[in-house]
Amino acid sequence: MHRRSVLTALAASGALVTLSACGGEGDGAGAGSSAPAASSAPGGASGAFPVTVEHKLGSTEVAAAPERVVTVGYNEQDFVLALGVTPVGTRKTLSYDSARRPWAQDLLPEGGIPEVGEAELNLEAIAALQPDLIIGAYSYMEQDLYDQLSAIAPTIADAPGATPEAAATWQEELRVVGRALGRGEQAAALTEQVETDFQDAVDAHPGFAGKTVTVALIIGGQYYLLGAADPRGKFFQDLGFEGNPTEGELSAEQTSVMDTDVLVVLGADAQTFAANGAAAALAVVTEGRTVYMPTFEDDFAGALGFSSPLSLPYAVEQAVPVLAAAADGDTATVPATL
Repeated sequence: MHRRSVLTALAASGALVTLSACGGEGDGAGAGSSAPAASSAPGGASGAFPVTVEHKLGSTEVAAAPERVVTVGYNEQDFVLALGVTPVGTRKTLSYDSARRPWAQDLLPEGGIPEVGEAELNLEAIAALQPDLIIGAYSYMEQDLYDQLSAIAPTIADAPGATPEAAATWQEELRVVGRALGRGEQAAALTEQVETDFQDAVDAHPGFAGKTVTVALIIGGQYYLLGAADPRGKFFQDLGFEGNPTEGELSAEQTSVMDTDVLVVLGADAQTFAANGAAAALAVVTEGRTVYMPTFEDDFAGALGFSSPLSLPYAVEQAVPVLAAAADGDTATVPATL
């Protein structure tokens, strides 16, 4: 599936918008032309400056420990918060009310973080915040927007691991953000901690190994199968499941490829999914091996959308018991809802 189609479908998760929405002055959402917001917390930076950070659109020199960071991608604010820095501005998430996210409540400032746009960025709002660093490590940023942002402050575009077909892993994104903030050692330690959470879940549920999971995103009645190239598809594989080899947009004739050991449906409840007769007849559905995430507005959906070192441990905690019920072969314990 073409990248623009993928991102359009993913927009409903609150983590992404279409490529066409990633540039130019936007809707004026958020900070507008108000005075600069409260500063970030630079204390704790241990890296030597200046530092050069490589990204998809080149390299950026960060001259000194940043004190006023603006995040312009779809999840970077969590990464910055996780490393002890409070952004002075951030991009608004779609669908999910990020101000309520339980995994970051103790890190969010009173009154929230000023917003600098949603589908489109408000460049005037960003400039008014007087940033000394702009981070878009998961933004699908294009050259024109990068040039405009770089005229305001040193800007970090997408992490080097990103491709037109796949986002960079959260580990790579965290490494880039940590380097830019002078907190590389902290980022490495946090990476190990989150990876341990996943490994603990894998070790506690050996029955996940060898089972194939299908992660089906439903937008407007259209099905998209998410693999490891999408953070949400990768989440379930990181818990020990094998991924469905079929990925991307699914035609009506391909419904049967969802009939795997476990099916995760994002964007529909059991009743809505069953309205498709072919889908309702799948063994993975009739035998109760399907897990439903009916809405993109709840906390688990938000955690998957952020796919951050803060949200992923929360998502693991929420998902593992439900997945265990779906994978255990006991039809009395499922279907389940995330």
